[in-house]
Order: sequence, then structure tokens, then C-alpha cells
Amino acid sequence: MSDTYNIGLGNNEPDTRIKADSDFVSFWDDQAKNLFWFSPWEKTLDWQPPFARWFVGGTINASYNALDVHQDSKSQKPAILWEGENGDSRILTYEQMLTEVQKFSNVLKSLGVEKGDRVTLYLPMIPELPIAMLACARIGATHTVIFSGFSATSIRDRVYDSKSKVVVTADGGYRRGKIVKLKEVVDEAIEGFDFVKNVVVVERTKNEIQMSSKDKLWIDLMNNASDNCPAEKLDSTHPLYILYTSGTTGKPKGVLHGTGGYLTHLNSTFKWAFDIKDSDVFFCTADIGWVTGHSYVVYAPLLHGATEIMYEGAPDFPDASRMWDILQKYKATIFYTTPTALRMFMKFGDEIPNSFDLSKLRLLGTVGEPINPEVWRWYYKTIGKEKCPIIDTWWQTETGGMLISPLPGLETIPLKPGSGTLPIPGVNITVVDENGKDVEPNTKGYLVVKNPWPGMLLTLWGDDEKYKTVYWSKYENCYYPGDYALKDSDGYLWLLGRADDVLKVAGHRIGTAELESCIVSHDDVAESAVCGIPDEVKGEVIIAFVVLKEGVITSTNVLEKEIVEKIRTDIGAIATPKQIYFVSKLPKTRSGKIMRRLLKAIGNNEKIGDVSTLEDGAAVTEVQTAFDEIQKSIKDSN
Repeated sequence: MSDTYNIGLGNNEPDTRIKADSDFVSFWDDQAKNLFWFSPWEKTLDWQPPFARWFVGGTINASYNALDVHQDSKSQKPAILWEGENGDSRILTYEQMLTEVQKFSNVLKSLGVEKGDRVTLYLPMIPELPIAMLACARIGATHTVIFSGFSATSIRDRVYDSKSKVVVTADGGYRRGKIVKLKEVVDEAIEGFDFVKNVVVVERTKNEIQMSSKDKLWIDLMNNASDNCPAEKLDSTHPLYILYTSGTTGKPKGVLHGTGGYLTHLNSTFKWAFDIKDSDVFFCTADIGWVTGHSYVVYAPLLHGATEIMYEGAPDFPDASRMWDILQKYKATIFYTTPTALRMFMKFGDEIPNSFDLSKLRLLGTVGEPINPEVWRWYYKTIGKEKCPIIDTWWQTETGGMLISPLPGLETIPLKPGSGTLPIPGVNITVVDENGKDVEPNTKGYLVVKNPWPGMLLTLWGDDEKYKTVYWSKYENCYYPGDYALKDSDGYLWLLGRADDVLKVAGHRIGTAELESCIVSHDDVAESAVCGIPDEVKGEVIIAFVVLKEGVITSTNVLEKEIVEKIRTDIGAIATPKQIYFVSKLPKTRSGKIMRRLLKAIGNNEKIGDVSTLEDGAAVTEVQTAFDEIQKSIKDSN
């Protein structure tokens, strides 16, 4: 199905998969013993489909496992190497992190926060965010982090749903050289919410803000707080956090994760996937407002006592060299980013990354969406210099941690560009048809998980019925993530995009990821997004938006013919777009996801709606202009 790359880090523990396959419950029982527990569990798994409770009766604390356990051996080791967008930088050791977390734990207590209360965190990517998360975890409060690009309306919905007692924010944050006024957004969002007792404000940008009787400055509270706060002994199933994810109805779903099972999953997968060593410098570019930031920026690296880079700003600000500059400055050894970011970097060519010393890198990873084989190869050759394994990871907010990934810290297997390879040990994943029957190799179907796993969500906050309906109703006792996939003859899994992200042309179903990957495989194409618009004859027709690489001189007329021919050859004539629009950028959220709904709205001449989370609002205008110009030329020619 694809070329393979036989590259690994030399680890091989074949017994791990054998143990996991023979008894996944006992396997995860052994993995949990790698953490510190105040008291052992009485039952490894209580499985009342579709509700799973792991390590029942055991007591544990996430903050203790992330910080306290390292004080004897790593107190002076850097935990976070922080780089601000404006050039500020800070280094926090494990000792300093513990001190700050204990102080803020006492701050929360002084504001009346108790075990089980919710605390909303709406902060930029600054060290105070993981400090606040770990402080909540330390006292048993449930944190709910909101990405700092969200609008007041989005925040209001989330704060109201969680009934948070305290909101922690900042006066502002830096984004592309501008100050994003976060405190103002919070003030608008919580107006009239009497249940919000206090707002704690970190002074990041020193812009002028309005302070009410509810508002307290972080620095004032911390200056008066004790630096001693013992960690609460919490039940394994105690809610660690709520993270809201988009729902099909537009109302966000509050994904609820526990403590003991979640930490077990992260501790194991971080070790297996990244082959983490004490000398590593780990850089995950995810914003903490998303689950990758929770799992593989905050919790997993700190569980292992790792040193990690944390960056505040946009990946291409002030220019396209920013990521490579950070990797060089801090001598990063592991780089974990998104295919979207890589496609953007590819657009600028090889000269920029080749001008930096990336020789310390030993492992590369991707997360967030399927990676195009062409992008995989560029990452491997240009960034990894053909010596770094690439872990292409698949997982979701709901799964807590990665479920499909190469595992260089556990085994050496051939890598195939575009495939996430195999499920992690202890998780039974397969591909089935509409009736739940396993499909033949290389046949497209639905991805399903056939057994519970420790990192899985407990439920949806305040809505057990929706939890059952959304994730467990399609196939009996199987978790259905909503993704298309296929399994090749070697058992490797290939993710083909969202099953609900499907174009239906003349009765044929075509996955957007499949089509976009085909378009991006053209040598001159950097990025692509496709969507469907209504058609009287076919029901729906496809339109494609294409971003070219820098320096492309071929005419768009020629390129359009070549792209169409490639689609016809690789997928079939049914997938031919009615129109291809060449643009210089695509509308993306600040987390890097393409907002296809905006493209669809433009194509359908509909109201665009809220764009407050967009990375660059100008992208919408530019796409709209390109669309209008081509539509006008078509009309004029007729």
C-alpha cells in the first residue's frame, strides 16, 4: 500500500503485546504500578457497559505524581523551558514548580474552592496555566481549561455548564504581535453569573484592565500564600478535568476524565511512543486548551520528570523560522506537532529549516489528523534528516491519550508514511462495516474500539444519556469514535477522516481527508481543503480550495488540469471537483484546524458566522474574494 521505512530506536519487548492481548485487565494492572498510589486498588476494572471505572478503591493524586515524586532526584532539573512570543523566557525547575503549585493550591482554598468544585482556566500559553491545573488537581478541584482564542459566548456556555466557582485568566496574551485582551472577554462572558465568586488575573501584558470586587491579582494572592499544601488523597475515579469539545448540535460536550486510569494511560503511552530519556528535551506544539496540551504537554512529561519546551505564540510569527529557531535554541530532541503545521512549513520550502541546526532531534511525531504521505516524507527527510522515526498518533479528546501509534520505546517495526501503524498494547481496535462485521484487508470501514481502556472518558459532564448515544449506540459494547479507516494486510491502520466529514456526490460517499490527501500529493500543492455544496442533479458537488507552495510558476490553468487528472486517476472521476479555487491561505482556528464550515458557507453564499477563534480573519476574506472572482468569470464567459 505504501513504501516502508525500517528505522527504529532499537527497543524490542515482544512480550508486552503478548501479555496485553492475553489479558488486557491484568496488563493495565501492571502498568498502573508504575505510578505512586497512596493506597492500592481493590478492583482493577469495574466495567458496566458503557461506563468504566479503573483501579477502584485506589487513592492517588496527579499533582503528587507530576511533582512531589521527583523532588529527591530531579528538584533542580528544568521542568519547563518557556518561550514567550515577544522574546521573554523563563526556566522553572521541578522544585520551583512544586513551590508555585502549592502556593496556588492554597490561593484556591482561600477563595473557597473545595474538593469537587470546578475552576475555569482561560489563560495564554504561560507557565501559570500548568501551575493552575496542577493546583486544582492537588486539592481535588476539577479544572476546565478553555482555549484562549475562544469568544465570550463560547466561554459563557462552558462556565455556565460547569458552574465554575473561580475563573483564572490574564490581563492579555500575545498573538502575532498583538495583545489579546482576555480579561475583557471574561468580564463579558460571566456577566450575571453569581456562582462565579472570584476571577484571578495574571498580569502578562500589563494592558489596562477593569477590576471589580470579584477580581484578584495573581501576584497579590501568591505573595500572601503559604508554600506548603499536602496533596489530597483522591479516589482513582475522581474527576480530574472537564474539557469541552464541539458537538454536532453546536452545544459543546463536556468530556469528563478521571485520575488514576488517565494517568496510567499517559504514563505508559508517553514512555512507549517517545522512548523518553532523562536527557531529552521534549517539544509538543499543542496549545494546552486542547487535549494534546493536557495529556502530552502538562501531565505525561511531568509524570516522567522530563524537560519540555512551552511556547506562547503562533508557529510562524514573526516569520516561518520560529519553530526551527526554538528547536535549535533549546537543543530539542523530540518534536511533536500537527500535519497542518507541517503543511504550512512545507509551503516555505527546505531552505529555512535547513539553515538551522536540528541535529539534536532523534524522534518526530504528529497528532490531530491523518498525515499525508508526502508531508510524512518531507518531515522525515527535511526535518529528521532520514534518521528520526516518525510516530503518527491517533487519538481523541474522549480517549484521553493515544490509541494508535508506532512505539519506538517498546518495539521496532517498519513505518509506512500515512499510517498510524498498530493499536497500543491493551487496546483492541479494528475496522468494521455497517453491521459491525470485520472488513477485509484494505477495505474502508468504521474504526471501533472493542474493550475499555484506562484513559477513556468517564462520561459527558451532566449527561450520561448523551454519552451512551454519541459513543456507544452504533455498535453494541464498542466505542465508536466516528472515523473512517482501513486495515492493510499487515494489520496497519490507516485513518481516512471523519465519517461525518463525508461528501455525497450522486449517491457516492467520498471522505474529505481522502480527497485532500490526493490533492496535496501534487508536487506544487502545500495545502488543500474540500467541501460540498448543493446541486440539483447530483445532490452535492465538490469544490476545492488549494494553497500552492512558495515559488510555483506553473499557471493555475495547467495546475487545475493536472490536479483533476490526479484525482481521476487516484480516486475516480466521481471525486472531480466542480471548481478549484487557488488561494494563498486557508481559514484555520488557532489550534491549526481548517474551518471547513466557513468554506462551505462561502460556497453556499451563507452567513459566515462566528470567526472569533480564527488564526487570521483575513483568510476568510481572501477565500471569499477568490471564490467571487472565479464565480464572476464563469458567469461572464456564459
